[in-house]
Amino acid sequence: MENRHKTQGCAGSNPGWYERRLLPYLIDWFCGTSPMQQQRQKVVPLASGRVLEIGMGTGLNLAHYDKDRIQSLTGLDPALAMNHLARKRAQRAGLTVELLGLEAENIPMEDASFDSVVMTFALCTIKEPQRALREIRRVLKPGGQLLFCEHGAAPDPGVRRWQDRLTPIWAALGGGCQLNRDIPVLLRETGFWLTDLQTMYLPGPRPMNYHYWGVAQP
Repeated sequence: MENRHKTQGCAGSNPGWYERRLLPYLIDWFCGTSPMQQQRQKVVPLASGRVLEIGMGTGLNLAHYDKDRIQSLTGLDPALAMNHLARKRAQRAGLTVELLGLEAENIPMEDASFDSVVMTFALCTIKEPQRALREIRRVLKPGGQLLFCEHGAAPDPGVRRWQDRLTPIWAALGGGCQLNRDIPVLLRETGFWLTDLQTMYLPGPRPMNYHYWGVAQP
């Protein structure tokens, strides 16, 4: 939900007032709740070396980085309107961040450029997730790691059916966010090896709150 491709959320070339003015702050509030912050804390501090964050958005991950482990930090997100919040959070965290207003489907970096890629609550809104993951794999160094935390398809058939029913409505209201993407399948299909994968339901309605997190390598 966090990446907000095409309008910090909504798909389409001409976003309206809701997508431009209100939706980014709603997403920032929702993605900044305590359960979501606890999820970030499970993966973001593991980042090291040259780091690329996919869907940096308003910078909710910045407080969780271990500054002593990071050589450089680049944030990728097409939602330039929210960069001012990311910059403020970077300053509070004592981090220097290069912010690029671009989509993950076309990462303007050379092959094997990064030691770590961080992606939290972003894959659900990326328009072409397989293409973005192949780009992430390309820019990771040999032995590099993708640190991910995402929500997605639940294992329970009843919950999954509700996810399939609700996704069109949820996507329209939530900036294109898809409830039913199978994160492990997407990772494996694009050439990643899951070295660590954990799952759980977070508190709240089950169709919106089945979470995956862990580490994947090319």
